[in-house]
Amino acid sequence: MRKILEDPKTLLVDVRSSWEFEEDHLPNAKNVPLEEVAFRIAEFKNINGAIVLYCRSGNRSGMAVRLLAQAGLKNIYNGGAIHDLKNIILN
Repeated sequence: MRKILEDPKTLLVDVRSSWEFEEDHLPNAKNVPLEEVAFRIAEFKNINGAIVLYCRSGNRSGMAVRLLAQAGLKNIYNGGAIHDLKNIILN
């Protein structure tokens, strides 16, 4: 996962609510709340690099990964919980 996260083409997507995102998020992450993911498939299809989705626990990001996979996207990853990704990025 570290190699994917270090790639400048990788897009980090926080699927938590906007208020959760405002409280804390990873640097350079984009906020797309889970309930908006299905309506924004075209945006995700325009991404050239990997897409790593995360949330508070990994549950919502897992659902988002499944939605994107059903839409035919590849190179998508469930980054799990925000605190887990912080540990990877900051260590």
